[in-house]
Amino acid sequence: MNKKDIANIRKQFKVDNDLMKIREIFNVYIMKESSDIYHYESQPFEMLDQDQQELFMNNFKKVLTGQLDEKLFELKFQRDAENSSQLILHQGLLGSDEDWKEKMLLIVEKMLKDKQYEMDLVVTFIRGEYFKPMKRRNEEAEESDRDTVYSHSFILCSINKTQDPKKELLFDYVEKEFRYNIVVNPIINLNTPVGGFLFPCFTDNAADVNHILYSAPRAYEPDHEFTEEVLNAEEIMTAKDDKAVFEEIVRDVTDNQLNTSRLANVYEEINRVIEENEEEEAPKLDSKDVERVLKMSGFETVDTEKVTTAFQRVTDDEKYEFKASSILPKYNSKSIKIDTKLAKISVSPQDLRYVRQVNLQGKRYLMIEVEDDTVIEGFTMIPEAFTGENNNN
Repeated sequence: MNKKDIANIRKQFKVDNDLMKIREIFNVYIMKESSDIYHYESQPFEMLDQDQQELFMNNFKKVLTGQLDEKLFELKFQRDAENSSQLILHQGLLGSDEDWKEKMLLIVEKMLKDKQYEMDLVVTFIRGEYFKPMKRRNEEAEESDRDTVYSHSFILCSINKTQDPKKELLFDYVEKEFRYNIVVNPIINLNTPVGGFLFPCFTDNAADVNHILYSAPRAYEPDHEFTEEVLNAEEIMTAKDDKAVFEEIVRDVTDNQLNTSRLANVYEEINRVIEENEEEEAPKLDSKDVERVLKMSGFETVDTEKVTTAFQRVTDDEKYEFKASSILPKYNSKSIKIDTKLAKISVSPQDLRYVRQVNLQGKRYLMIEVEDDTVIEGFTMIPEAFTGENNNN
């Protein structure tokens, strides 16, 4: 799934929407002390009152909120996994009401195996159908764009923590007295889900049962135990992980001889690759692509053997591929942070070429090319001759 696919289904989670039909909702309460299922219940989603539906709809949207490879991850199922969650979910998707509950309880049991949680949890499953209108063939077509739709059955899981109720002092109007309000029932925090998933993924308007969309508790902090042991998915590489590996390979291949001009060229070339493939699946870079990018950026001594060796040393896989979007800082925003002892500077990748580190008279200087006068605290600075010496006159 790409970000457009995710946005399309996320925006359909609203009450009384004819493009989203949620059939059942199944809630399971887990006790932290015993890691046992304390209670579970299933009911038709339409039987909830509207306020409850609104609460859950907002919760489901938040499960599907976040950037790909940062908080949301499209994961491939492991092959030949024992007690495969892929099979359990597929059977639950197609089964009867009783089959569906039975299969979801199997997923919860996998969550509880050898696991001690820090708080009580509520795991919510929904089973529904998402309708995506086909595009009209031409503007003169008489039928509505909703006359013909793609139909996608899905299961969505939302994991939410509970919290103790607030201790409050109330004034009783009838008895005319102040009294302590005692509430013992825990509050289910639906505003901040701590995990979840969508099965199956949707690619080119077709269901992809070999992949699952996982939602992490926080950006760059996926629960590897959950994804590998509960979902039986392959190992996660976050965008931050990908970027760190790419940087290590570039340092290795270039003998750590980088300047701002060449680094700007690298980012410009990667951005060009992304723009040329904007309408397609997120482009990936293998060792040959990295070699080409570095050569196009001015690293003339780079060769195939050097790049392949670096891939093998850093990733232990010479066929490893990077997502271009993961290794490129946000191109049109000030996403590059330059930290010095005296100042912190932010620039965009496309403006990095206007920044230089120069040596003069045994000292290093950071030089920034500017088009207009520099204004500091309301004062316009006059140009000075660059001598490398302090001029306090």
